[in-house]
Amino acid sequence: MTDRSLYVSPAGVRRRGWSDAMMRELLGLPDVQGRDPRRHTPAPVRLYLLARVEAVERTPEFAAASTAVAEVRRSAAVGVLAEGRRAAVLAAIRAEPILVPRLPAAELERRAARHRHLLTAPAPGGPPGGGAGGRGVRAPSGSLTRWQVGYLRQVLGRYEALLDGLYGDTGRREAERLLRRRLYEAIAAAYPALARECARRIARESA
Repeated sequence: MTDRSLYVSPAGVRRRGWSDAMMRELLGLPDVQGRDPRRHTPAPVRLYLLARVEAVERTPEFAAASTAVAEVRRSAAVGVLAEGRRAAVLAAIRAEPILVPRLPAAELERRAARHRHLLTAPAPGGPPGGGAGGRGVRAPSGSLTRWQVGYLRQVLGRYEALLDGLYGDTGRREAERLLRRRLYEAIAAAYPALARECARRIARESA
């Protein structure tokens, strides 16, 4: 009768840090194969001699294989964590209330024009004057709507903090697109007159 204290099952070998591929390559066939008459199961008995397992564990080949397996497992764990973080960020973006400041039409126009003027003002030492949207300069047709959306989008920039912790290109791009869409949808809901411009930006930035 086989002395079970001298042998270890495949599950026991795995608990020692082996992978199935390592068992196939470094141990080969089990030392004991067959059926246990004491157990009513069709599953065959497969056992490795513990002394042989321990001997292989002292070889350079085992050390190299263990390092490779550990790296694969570490990469898989990092991937799982990254995917979990991506899912959590997307869920937070979907759930976060977007609070758009409600301003009288004239005040929103004034702030949007000032914001545009600051963006287009020449650098110190540059040519005098200012970009379109400065004081006393009428906005070209259609520009004021774009300026208003741009100003409100800048005001809502604090929501960019929801993206913190996302560094992978694919996951971050997906989250950025979702956040931009939610911000523009919130602006359109707060200011229906700006809805067309918001929809245009959503379409452009989703392309």
